[in-house]
Amino acid sequence: MTLPGKKEYLIPAGLVLAALLPYLNSFSGDFQFSDYNVIVLNPAIQSWDGWFNTMRHLGIRPLLKFSYTLNWVSGFGVFGYHLFNIAVHVVNSFLVFFLCRKLFESCPDVTRHRGPEVPALLAALIFAVHPIHTEAITYISGRSSSMMAMFYLGSLLAYVKGAETGKWTWRFVVSPLCFVAAVATKEVAVTLPFALLLWEGTVGRRPWKRVLVDQSVHWVTLTALMVIILNHPRYLELLMFSSELRSAYDNLLSQIGGIAYLLSRLVLVHRLNIDPDLPVIVRTGFPTILGLAAFLGLIGAALWNWRRRPWLTFGVIWFFLILLPSNSVVPRSDIVNERHLYLADFGVFLIVGTVMAKMQYHVGAYKKALTGAVGCTLVVLAFFTVLRNSDYRTPIALWESTVRNSPHKARPHNNLGCAYERAEQWQKAVSEYTQAVRLDPRDEYASHNLSRWLPERSIAISQ
Repeated sequence: MTLPGKKEYLIPAGLVLAALLPYLNSFSGDFQFSDYNVIVLNPAIQSWDGWFNTMRHLGIRPLLKFSYTLNWVSGFGVFGYHLFNIAVHVVNSFLVFFLCRKLFESCPDVTRHRGPEVPALLAALIFAVHPIHTEAITYISGRSSSMMAMFYLGSLLAYVKGAETGKWTWRFVVSPLCFVAAVATKEVAVTLPFALLLWEGTVGRRPWKRVLVDQSVHWVTLTALMVIILNHPRYLELLMFSSELRSAYDNLLSQIGGIAYLLSRLVLVHRLNIDPDLPVIVRTGFPTILGLAAFLGLIGAALWNWRRRPWLTFGVIWFFLILLPSNSVVPRSDIVNERHLYLADFGVFLIVGTVMAKMQYHVGAYKKALTGAVGCTLVVLAFFTVLRNSDYRTPIALWESTVRNSPHKARPHNNLGCAYERAEQWQKAVSEYTQAVRLDPRDEYASHNLSRWLPERSIAISQ
């Protein structure tokens, strides 16, 4: 892969096409699952007065809900929501490219082979076309992850630009404002100041006194945001709810398997699942120990290569850092969701793009063959993105796909039953409700739905 100077326009054109074309069929998708609670049946986001009143009464994620209201009042319907999500993804693909290029400029082991553009472009193209991102793009409510990522990456890039140019507005105004916007979209963005330290420790390597001055506004902002979050009634309510789900230790054990599952979806792109059936692990077993050892070994190898391969150190630590708030000790209703990878896998794709570029440089006579293989890989990933988008075209299609991948979990069967019922496919709806109650007699939603059709059978199953 070559990028002649006279054809620099190929980079932006290629990124736009890569981020846009695989998602064109997402415009035929409908509202799904949580979309009904947070958008379709939520009057608080269906007018500016509703949004303002919600924020005045201590609502959460104000910027995310602002985007929902903006789409709603625009009058473009579900098409407008999809257009917004895809536009955010296009912007993120460019941010990934620019950040990777900046990072590689400080990595001699990369630049002496091909320069920073090729590995940066490869990483950005994989980010643009990989089907793991469909849940954050095609699933409308998934925009909380992609929109947060846009401000998060934008804040990091503004900080880097400010550090390079010496302009205080980038470091002390633009970057902190993007940080606040990221947290106002999704709270897991509180890790940003630590990401800035990671950048300086692996790539920047400037005097730490200078670094602490440049990051002072970010750390003051983080302190203020944490005070607000920890004293916010809604967040306190969510923390109380989380504490009742499972212990922090059990959750940590469960997250080892959950993160392994997420990593596997980067390869098993034909098995994407909006509602994965992952167990809560309550005791340490061999698989858990093996998974923990693998993660610790990966982190150890990354730190070992801190000086020789800073891109490897950055990519690995970035992955675990981004997942830390949502996939560590604080319990969630779901162990993991695929949209959690939207920002975290930037680190993985950075490493993959670098390895691909290095291989292409060293293979010599097989250079064209490897270039063709890389191109085919991108096409295959884009193809599976198109396929996965088609699952979101209707609720029935989405939950039929989910039931195939999580056949022993009650919720997908109940949700498929609801989809069948809305489509007036009564017999199929009752069958799915029955299966959901059999799998989990304590599922109140499934029991209620079945009791509306077969009250005697619902009672018998639950007993």
